[in-house]
Amino acid sequence: MKLVLGEEQRELRATVRSFMETVSPREGHSPAVHARLNGELGLSGLIIPEEYGGTGAGMTELAVVLEEAGAALLPGPFLANALAAITLTRLPDKELLTAVAEGRVTATVAPLAGGSSLAASRDGEALVEGRLPQVLNAAEADVLLAPVTRRDGVALVAIDLTDQGVTRRPLAALDETRSMAEVVLTGVRGRVLGSPPDAVALESAWTLFSVALAAEQLGVMRACLDAIVGYAKIRVAFGRYIGSYQGVKHKLADMHCKLEQAESIVRYAAWAADESPGELPQAAALAQAYIGRACFEVARDHLLLHGGIGFTWEHDAHLYYKRAKTDEVLLGPPRTHRERLADLLEL
Repeated sequence: MKLVLGEEQRELRATVRSFMETVSPREGHSPAVHARLNGELGLSGLIIPEEYGGTGAGMTELAVVLEEAGAALLPGPFLANALAAITLTRLPDKELLTAVAEGRVTATVAPLAGGSSLAASRDGEALVEGRLPQVLNAAEADVLLAPVTRRDGVALVAIDLTDQGVTRRPLAALDETRSMAEVVLTGVRGRVLGSPPDAVALESAWTLFSVALAAEQLGVMRACLDAIVGYAKIRVAFGRYIGSYQGVKHKLADMHCKLEQAESIVRYAAWAADESPGELPQAAALAQAYIGRACFEVARDHLLLHGGIGFTWEHDAHLYYKRAKTDEVLLGPPRTHRERLADLLEL
């Protein structure tokens, strides 16, 4: 087991971190920034195999990138596109994989767990009907990957979101840096991917989603702790730096411990995804069972320790708080992951 980043992974982290320093979450999604991520850095094709025009890297490298994206609160569809790429590696489609790797297509994915709310009227090129109440970055995406129910089971279908039968209604999301939309499909022609039924492949993709999201949450935690430690060193109250007060010291120490545990869990889960698939289900369930709540607690305490300024719109603390809460429930509340972990461990 290897939980320490190698030289190439540290170089990747430094490059991505340098780029993320130029990004502001307050400016919202910028197509130009997204294009540079895909063009200059080639991040959209990071985990896509080389035969489809990607880099062929593993989940360890993707976790490094998502950690930096989380720390910078990168706005836009990068996470959604990464989740779609993960899904496509489970059910390879040359046309879509190549387009995503080259940055020509931005994709998103509907929830894969808990059954399908969409139905296909016939096999082959399915005519899809149904409603998806919340789809990550559907407003910015070109293609939606969604599970649909057919006579032979659940199949993954690629849907062109510019089709006339598609209605996208933007939602008022808690996280202002990441959009959500309701998607209604009325007789939309979708291209069936893979060889249905695809339940095993979709379950595998969902497991990897947990690792990818945990990596982003790790970045949020690190940024929050760095920010409040820096503030505690310069903020003076009652003639003393607030970092010298025992109550603040203890809270910062607790936040640091949560961060250290989270980093170990993410590194282990990413390693398992690349090197030990048999350990991945438990590692992924542990990642979301622990890190979802830990990330929110660190973001909450980071906001509270900033005092009055932390509650103002001018400060970024509320943006990290909202991202942490949104990420905590994005793949279901922590209790569902605890239940899954318990089942895997036969407890």
